[in-house]
Formats: sequence, C-alpha cells, structure tokens
Amino acid sequence: MKKRIFSGAQPTGELHIGNYLGALKNWVALQDEYESFYCIVNLHAITLPQDPQSLRQKTLDLARIYLAAGVDPKKATIFIQSDVPEHAELTWVLSCIARMGELERMTQFKDKTRKYRDESGSGDGKGSGYGGGHGSGGGYGDGTGDGSGNRHESEIRAKQRAGVGLFTYPILMAADILLYQTDLVPVGQDQKQHLELSRDLAIRFNRDFGDTFKVPEPFIPKAGANIKSLQDPAKKMSKSDENPNGSIFLLDDADTITKKIKKAVTDSGTEISFDESRPAIANLLTIYQLLTGKSAEDCVANFEGKGYGQFKGELAEATIEFLRPFQERIKEYDDATLGNILKSGAEKARSIAAETLKDVYSRTGIR
Repeated sequence: MKKRIFSGAQPTGELHIGNYLGALKNWVALQDEYESFYCIVNLHAITLPQDPQSLRQKTLDLARIYLAAGVDPKKATIFIQSDVPEHAELTWVLSCIARMGELERMTQFKDKTRKYRDESGSGDGKGSGYGGGHGSGGGYGDGTGDGSGNRHESEIRAKQRAGVGLFTYPILMAADILLYQTDLVPVGQDQKQHLELSRDLAIRFNRDFGDTFKVPEPFIPKAGANIKSLQDPAKKMSKSDENPNGSIFLLDDADTITKKIKKAVTDSGTEISFDESRPAIANLLTIYQLLTGKSAEDCVANFEGKGYGQFKGELAEATIEFLRPFQERIKEYDDATLGNILKSGAEKARSIAAETLKDVYSRTGIR
C-alpha cells in the first residue's frame, strides 16, 4: 500500500517560481510514488480579510495552477478545503486539547501580527488595519495606535488586534493533515514548526483516547524549498513581497520576467558560483539549476568567465522557456471541467475524512 501525502496552498496572491520549484514540482514527482492529496486551503485564507468575489476566483485559479503544473487528477486528489466540512469540525476537537502556550510560540503568528505592531507604533496615532479599514467595515483591528513607539506595548496591542483565526491557524493545519491519516507532509522550513504541533496533537490525542491518528513526518526537499527574493537574498521569495521585482510570478510575460531578472541584485565580484558568502548570485544560480535540471558543477562551468549580464540573460531565457508550457496549459481548463475535477476530489477526500472524524467523535464520547 502506498504511503499518503497531504499538502496545500492558500488561494491568496499570485504564485511564483519559488512556489513552483519548492512545492508544485515536488507534488508532481510525488504523485506517482504516493497516494497524494493536494488541497486548496481557502479556510486558511480568511485568517486575513479577503474580498469574497476575489477569493472565489482565486480558488478556481489555484486549481488551474495545480493542473497546469502537472498534478494529475487520475493520480492525485485535488479538492477545496471548505468542500470537506470535517476540516472545521476536527479543528474544534483539536483546539480543546491544544495548549495556549504552544500556539503563542508559533513564529508565524508573531510575524503576521508584526503588521499591527508596526502600525500601532508608527507615531501618527492611526493604523490602516488589515483589509484596508480603520476598524469599521474592513479591518480586524480598530485602526488606532498610541504612537508611543514602545515595543512592549505595541506587541500587546498587536495581539489584541489580530483575529483569533490567525492565532489558531496551526490547529486547522493539524486537522488538515490528521484527517487523512497522512504519512508525509511536504513542507518548507517556515511551516516545520506547525507540523511539529500536528505531531504533538496526534500523540496527545492517541495517548488520551487511544490510537486514532497516524503521526505524520515532514518531507523537506533538499533544493528549491527556499528560493530567495530577487531584491533581497536574506528573505524568501514571497507572493506578498511589497517589492514586485522580488518575485517572478508564474503568469508573468516574457518581457516582465526579463526586466525583473535584469534588476535582480548581485554581489560584489564577478565569479558566478554557489558561494554562501555571496547569497544573491547563489540564489540566481540555484534558480537556474532547478529550471534547467543541470548539475551544480555544470551550471558553474557554463558561466565560467562570463559576466553577470550574460548570466542574467541566460537565466531569463531559461525561466521564460520553463514557464511557457505551463502558461499554455493553464488555458485548457474551463470552469465545467474544473468543477467536475474538484467535485470528484472533494467526494474522495470526504469519504476518508468522515471515517476519521467518526472515530474521533466515538472516542471522545461526542457520538
């Protein structure tokens, strides 16, 4: 029997080549070896306010991206999180055995509430609030700040303004994983802490109520999982980067890709190599290696004696050629075809999730 894999992505923002190389490419490779479940996690998306119409469209667009990237519905199960209500139900059960201290230690919660802290300490007495409102009709926050710049008070205020869903996000992630008796979870380093919580909750539930959940293991690719920003190699490439030149998005046209790569920051010197002390060039070379499939040695040899300009030109060409078939395939899936694939995927996912939840409810005395 094949081992089972679960992973997912939020339908927010545009996906970039870091997502493709770090996640989607691996998903495609894994679907032949594992029983694969790939989810569009739209419940996670609303931990921050979303425009309803835009969220619906982005959910479908993300499904198209999965398919265009090569995820095969005959080999893998593709579905929308909200189409399987067991995700939300198991989240509540797990929240009853989770500890406040565990959630407070989650670094992503601290990172995402930093926006509130920065606003409250900005010195102008105003904050935009998530969702563009000033506390009414758009933002979770109240849109006010004391302007004092006191870091401790700002952190307290930030937590007060953040939505509860942002705090409990890791529990929903645990439910996503545990519902399917998942063996392996492809995750980046930034999500590894959340997977550890999933493991802890599974072990705790099994201890208190009897063996119910498989304890999942991480699957972290050696390369491609941490592509850096083109503008700041100290940061990972992100769809939420305020600098649009930091990321190459999957639907960028050839001209846009070329311009972004030309503007990519480089290091001092002229050598093109995988040198950790020169992270900007190492990042660009890593992207080139993953796009072309060449060995690290061949990549370095290919650019020996060449300048940054020529290197960037070849990287741009490789990126354009890599994305061309993907951008053509994404047009092939009409709404009707997409709807049938997602409906079938949700039915299969729910048949497994329902069995797990039935067992959970029986063991906890709920039913």
